Amino acid sequence: MVDDLVHDELEINEDQNNVDLSLDDSNQHFACSRHSEPYLNMVFENLEVARAFYNSYARRKGFSIRVNHTRKNKDKIRVGIEYVCSKEGFRRQCNEDNERIGSERAETRVGCKAMIGLKKVDDTWIVCKFVEGHNHELLTPKSTSFLRGHRVITSAQKNLIDTLNESGIAPSKIMSVLSKESGGDYNVGCIPVDIQNYLGSKRRKLLQDGDAQGMYKYFVENQCKNPGFVYAIEVDEYGCMGNCFWADVRSRMAYQYFGDVVTFDATYQTNRYKMPFVPFTGVNHHHQSVMFGCALLVNETAESYTWLLKTWLDAMPGNPPSTIITDDDKAMAKAIADVLPNATHRLCMWHLLQKVPEQLSHVYNKYPHFQEEFYHCIHDTITIEEFELEWSKIMEKYELGDNDWLGNLYVRRERWVPAYLRSSFCAGMSTTQRSESMNKFFKDYVRSSTTISDFVYQYELALNARYLKEKEQDVKTKNSVPLLKTCYKLEADAAKIYTRKMFMKFQEELFCSQKYKASKYHEEGVRKIYKVVAHGRESPFYEVSLDIVETKAICTCHLFEFVGIICRHILAVFVKKSLVHFLPSHYILERWTINAKKHIVHDISSDVVQVEPQVSTSMMRNSLMLQFLEVAEVGSQLEKQYKHLGQTLRKVHEELLAMQDVDDLESPDNIPLNNQVLSNLPITLRDPPHVPSKGRPKALRQKHPKEKQLTKKRKCSICKETGHVRTNCPTHKHSR
Repeated sequence: MVDDLVHDELEINEDQNNVDLSLDDSNQHFACSRHSEPYLNMVFENLEVARAFYNSYARRKGFSIRVNHTRKNKDKIRVGIEYVCSKEGFRRQCNEDNERIGSERAETRVGCKAMIGLKKVDDTWIVCKFVEGHNHELLTPKSTSFLRGHRVITSAQKNLIDTLNESGIAPSKIMSVLSKESGGDYNVGCIPVDIQNYLGSKRRKLLQDGDAQGMYKYFVENQCKNPGFVYAIEVDEYGCMGNCFWADVRSRMAYQYFGDVVTFDATYQTNRYKMPFVPFTGVNHHHQSVMFGCALLVNETAESYTWLLKTWLDAMPGNPPSTIITDDDKAMAKAIADVLPNATHRLCMWHLLQKVPEQLSHVYNKYPHFQEEFYHCIHDTITIEEFELEWSKIMEKYELGDNDWLGNLYVRRERWVPAYLRSSFCAGMSTTQRSESMNKFFKDYVRSSTTISDFVYQYELALNARYLKEKEQDVKTKNSVPLLKTCYKLEADAAKIYTRKMFMKFQEELFCSQKYKASKYHEEGVRKIYKVVAHGRESPFYEVSLDIVETKAICTCHLFEFVGIICRHILAVFVKKSLVHFLPSHYILERWTINAKKHIVHDISSDVVQVEPQVSTSMMRNSLMLQFLEVAEVGSQLEKQYKHLGQTLRKVHEELLAMQDVDDLESPDNIPLNNQVLSNLPITLRDPPHVPSKGRPKALRQKHPKEKQLTKKRKCSICKETGHVRTNCPTHKHSR
């Protein structure tokens, strides 16, 4: 009938020209007789070889196969089997009384009779029946790769898929990589839905014990590998996971070096439970964001923040932070006052100023220049007296003395106005921008549907990426010499002391100091007061108080007190007094130097146990793959080399399979090398509940009259009744 159909000649030729270098042992048996066909009394050494032969035959012809019948003897040993065309038989008729939900799938079975029957004789399998003809049109050899029977994800592809998925690559992009590696979509052996199904089944297997339990298992395994890893989890009376905190040894050591200023923000919710992600963030000696641990909170109450801060302080070595920066949250403020009473609590100025246009919209609309004057009062005033004067002028000019919101903001001015905070060290941070930049960085690794067990793993990957950037800057600082812009010995000393990033900041201040003129106008004992102003201007001017004996100076801009880098105004006075032969040691903060991490952290170093690295299957596989890539690069240059490499690989593969069979016989209980897996954990955690985020309740919003109009009620698509939808239809549940 249709079995004599001639395929498209071009596609057949293309398929025959495709070279198969698969190391599958099932392919090796029939590689020499690739285009042979089954016949009666044909003998196979085992059933696997027979199935592989018929499956290859089906792929060349343009159809797929499945098992139809099997026969067993009285000892329950299989002695016969039939492989048929996937279009054999017909679909079973469903009960017409039960309405089918959803669209009906297309018919695939048309009663095709093509098949092969095998029976077992001694230890071999013999073809006892063979029907070649089909009653349907056959596909081209390339198109058969899309049939379900010919789609399979090999173990090598699974390893690659796992690696790409753990790196945050989407399944659609993974398919593109597989297609590139296989030489085209037709050679991949699977389609995108197969990749999604594989990842989904793997995810369900990992979460069979629960999402929270998977996270807990990850913590326990990490602590076994590295005792410096710490974690804490709250559990409610129902066994559900509550607030959670964790920090690795690198974060704890980083806090010892750079934990004087900390910022944390709880506005980031990137997990399926909408739990706020709270990273503790600081600045390292390269002026990069560095993590001091993080947490997932069930809610944003004062109790949760109090628990978190106490747990975090217990985990971090050394003294509490001198300055902590948060957004304007009453629960945070209460917890910080209770746990960190001696720390300077600063509010994020950016968050506060974002509310100004909303709260003062009537002033914005009436007075176009109000915004410019208001921001000048906040940002450009240097001393407290200047700020107070400017603020009073604005309140009087725009009649805002009775504004409650501005009054509340003014009461807390010591926590957010720069003029009040310039004299306290903040490592150059005035907002929670560091936390928000880390949140933006984590978006490349997690999304709203991320499970918490996967979240902690992706967090580790993100942390590794951050420390890699720090290592890059370490190498850049030690392996290169910056270009100097002046002839002062002061600059040369700074280049040897500071990291590259901080030296660039110091160099900018030194270079810009040449634009300023310093003139003495007052003396107070041994101290001399200088007025520093830009050339050609009379304002703004800065006062620099200099003690020439101890080479100490204080500037009204307080840049050194705020950032830790000497300002251009003091440098202008140093140049005038010829104090540029060396950089005074009291102007060098160790946290900005190349040797900021030289001293040993004794509280943590004792926890870091040097363990011999265990050889795992993934490590061995990755090492072999790197070697194979080099060999494949050479083998693909000439056809002679290509054929020789293919034969050698097939021979080596046969030897490895033989070695594996011998090892299985000698040690049937042999466990493959793998990372440490823990079972029988002491507690079982249930997944956390979904928590509501902060915000204005919907009931408080005044609705427009049109919104209050009655809308057409939604009907169920199954029973056509109102009050529910198809997912919770009682009729559907009853029928099921």
